[in-house]
Amino acid sequence: MHDGRHGSHLEYHRKKHRGNVSRSYEEVLSKTAVIIPAYNAAAHLADVIDDTARIIPVERIIVIDDGSSDNTHAIAQHKAVVLEQHKPNRGKGAALRTGFAKAIQMGMGYVITLDADGQHDPTEIPKFIEHTAKTGADVIVGNRMSDRGEMPFIRVFANSATSVFVSLRSGTRIPDSQNGYRLFKMEVLEGIKLETTRYDTESEILIKAARKGARVDSVPVKTIYGEETSSVHPFVDTMRFLRMVGRSMFW
Repeated sequence: MHDGRHGSHLEYHRKKHRGNVSRSYEEVLSKTAVIIPAYNAAAHLADVIDDTARIIPVERIIVIDDGSSDNTHAIAQHKAVVLEQHKPNRGKGAALRTGFAKAIQMGMGYVITLDADGQHDPTEIPKFIEHTAKTGADVIVGNRMSDRGEMPFIRVFANSATSVFVSLRSGTRIPDSQNGYRLFKMEVLEGIKLETTRYDTESEILIKAARKGARVDSVPVKTIYGEETSSVHPFVDTMRFLRMVGRSMFW
């Protein structure tokens, strides 16, 4: 991935114009990989991989073990997915960047990112593929905000507030900007230089993609909350987010 500040915006639009023809579901599916960042995810990872593998073959499922201290690595090895490892833990953004680089190396046309803790239902993957096949959208973000289910109030408030900031900086409405369940066209990712390595990466990528002219859409997805422990640190990650928003003024 690179920044390509000079002329990249126009070049992206030229590429986008050439590739604007609607594609078939099967064509997109055959060029799609799934990226699963995993940190101490042993409790749910096997089920997430199994459910994903019903749609995307294991040779196109990329798991990044981000310095886990539990059985995450062994489970991913046993499931025969494409496995990358960070030692020590480097953060979700760094894990995503490793996954993106691997997908580029594999020659993928699209990637779907989903979490390893069971909060994203892999059976909804076809929604993302169908939408980009039909509309040509470059980035698709899952949207839980129309049916919040068991989402804790503090998460509803935080997601709503950060989504306002990200939408303003992106110049397009993104109702659930903190949802990590997403689809990206690889050509969009290849044109972006990422600077962050933690949860703020998910906002950075949306802002930079939209400001380069990418079409960012949303599709409704389930809200799933169980007994999993979040690795989000509210104060620290909020400070990182605000710092990222400040830096975005100069992008």
